[in-house]
Amino acid sequence: MCAFLNLPERASTSTGSSSTSLMRGVRAGRAQAGARPLHVGRSFVVVGVDVSDDHGRAVPHVTRTQAVLPA
Repeated sequence: MCAFLNLPERASTSTGSSSTSLMRGVRAGRAQAGARPLHVGRSFVVVGVDVSDDHGRAVPHVTRTQAVLPA
């Protein structure tokens, strides 16, 4: 969603790469995620996703590179 919201009008996207670093599991409670654009360019959008548990501890971190496909 974060990559899509940062695309030019009528453009689409395709995953270029995705990297996930797993730090720990969540055995109870909830996980909360937040995504933010790290780079928005003409050819690529790079998105960082951080997930934390109820105690604010990092669970995984995901970095995705999305290719921008013009209309």
